[in-house]
Amino acid sequence: MAPDGGNRRARDTASAARGVNYAARFWIFMILLFAAIAADLCLGAVPLNLPDALSRILSGEIDANARILLHVRLPRALAAVLTGAALAASGAILQTVLNNTLAGPNIIGINSGAGFFVLLVSAFLPNRPAWIPAAAFLGALSASALVMLIALKAGTSRITLILSGVAIGSIFSAGSETISVLMPDVYSGSRAFFTGGFSGVTLRQISQVKFYFIAGLLAAILSRRVLDLLTLGGELAQSLGLRVKLSRFLLLATASLLAGVSVSLAGLISFVGLLVPHLARYFFGPSHGKLIPASMILGALLVTVCDLASRLIAAPYELPVGILLSFLGGPFFLHVLLRRRGKLY
Repeated sequence: MAPDGGNRRARDTASAARGVNYAARFWIFMILLFAAIAADLCLGAVPLNLPDALSRILSGEIDANARILLHVRLPRALAAVLTGAALAASGAILQTVLNNTLAGPNIIGINSGAGFFVLLVSAFLPNRPAWIPAAAFLGALSASALVMLIALKAGTSRITLILSGVAIGSIFSAGSETISVLMPDVYSGSRAFFTGGFSGVTLRQISQVKFYFIAGLLAAILSRRVLDLLTLGGELAQSLGLRVKLSRFLLLATASLLAGVSVSLAGLISFVGLLVPHLARYFFGPSHGKLIPASMILGALLVTVCDLASRLIAAPYELPVGILLSFLGGPFFLHVLLRRRGKLY
């Protein structure tokens, strides 16, 4: 009896230690995120004293620095946090549902589908800006559904999914480029939209899409148990009572909502949904109860840091955030591709 009791106590101690370790990492990244947000608010072409600017806003004595904080820096920081969290959660869901660590909203064409539908609404319904988030969601969902249908027809190998996504994304991107060429005044700042960034984001825009973000992020967190079951394989998950096809569709809809609303706010930002889930698994493990929240925090941290870097690297000029993320994500994609080259079929 003594050895069994000793082994049980050892397992309990190890489990408790892992729990403490996870909690410590979680709070470390939360602190880093708050520090990045504070730096994003303070630093730039015009350095700001954050406490002073906040006190002026609260007292109603708004000066130039307070206006910069309220109308420029704060919307950018909020948009970076929301977009990073949403794209990272979308990528984590897609990688599990598609059973492919190379999947991401931009890799399989979801971002391109959302962008095409955004431009369609801007072209033919210019007086309906409130419809843009819904259009982005429909475009993202259409792209993900097309990828799944093509993969089912051609075979469900991992490389087939990626190639199908690349093809679908190329078609939607061609449609977007066609609209921007034939109707150049349709979407103001279309160049910034295609590269991705936060320079023109306003608090009003964030207010229009906040419920989409909240709904998508809550749905991602609540889907953690379903995602854990899907990692066991479709047949085993179904034997445990999961309605696999319905669950996959709902999860794809959640990932599409998160990616689509991000595109509607920040444009075609790439690679966050690919890169961040890998980092989250490295630091927090594969359990989706930890992976989804961790992906949201790490995604928000990465995009916020890139937003800050985009203003400082070439100051007084500004690099689009999407360009910096492409410099980071492109090599990472190649790294994952080469590391898993024998497991793609």
